[in-house]
Amino acid sequence: MYTADMDPEVAQWVEMLRSPQIEERLVAVKTLQHLGDEDAIEPLIGALNDENPTVQEIAITSLWEFANPVAINPLLDCIGSPHENVREEALSALKELVSTNDLMKILDVLQLGNTHAQLNSLILLRKIHDAQALPFILPFFESENPDLREAAVTTLRYLNQVVRCEPALALARDPAESVRRAAALTLGHLNDEEVVPLLCELLTSDSDWQVRRNAAQALDILASPESVEALTAAMGDSEWQVRKFTARALQKVADKTAMPALIKALTDDYSDVRRDAATALGNLEDADALPALQQTLHDPDMDVRIFSQRAIDKIQKSMPEASHA
Repeated sequence: MYTADMDPEVAQWVEMLRSPQIEERLVAVKTLQHLGDEDAIEPLIGALNDENPTVQEIAITSLWEFANPVAINPLLDCIGSPHENVREEALSALKELVSTNDLMKILDVLQLGNTHAQLNSLILLRKIHDAQALPFILPFFESENPDLREAAVTTLRYLNQVVRCEPALALARDPAESVRRAAALTLGHLNDEEVVPLLCELLTSDSDWQVRRNAAQALDILASPESVEALTAAMGDSEWQVRKFTARALQKVADKTAMPALIKALTDDYSDVRRDAATALGNLEDADALPALQQTLHDPDMDVRIFSQRAIDKIQKSMPEASHA
């Protein structure tokens, strides 16, 4: 377990890692972490197989601190551990250690039958961004496990150059709310023809307010004129976060048909909604919005007053000089 040229101080603790006493192994692994000697890397990799999960966790933390790529494969074996703390520590370490060179290793783990390993592999693929992973992710869209469906559709939006993925659209109507929430955000990064109508449906009809909020965020990214009608309707949503992100989306599409809904939002109970509605009205550059915006210059919230003044300035700047006479 150690070589003759190993530092004697390190060697004694490496030897103690083989003790049958858990207390001694805990002391040994903690001390090796503190010493930070690279001669301990191989013994610490061996400690990943210790019967005690606390020893395993400390060994993972130590290997993370060494940041030596030789530990990547052994750490990948830990992301499917039955012990949650071991899995989480290994995942945290690998998020910093893996690179594009590790893609095939992660894909190999993804194809194992261990649900924990699959979930964590899907998360690690987000760090690598490689579109080559897409064929390996697609089968999880139809998994019986909603956690795997959610993780897969979330990972999809991290893959470079993937702008069309029809199989992902079905997840926008998934029975699990968590999957629909993730799918809504992912749709904002896709260009399939059905994406905008589907997001509009989620925004105006989904029973889960977080799905509706995420749909508004996705429509904000896409900034499609096709979404104006749904966005205008969603300004009347019962949840303020939905109204807030809807107002933000309307800042980009700047359609005057939304003006009445935005003016109404200037009296919303939530200052975030009032602020974003003011900005959206300013982007319309329509003098008809000025009276309502001027009323908000006395709003109790300072941000609302600031953003309303900016909106007023923007509208006035866009008006013909003659209108200032």
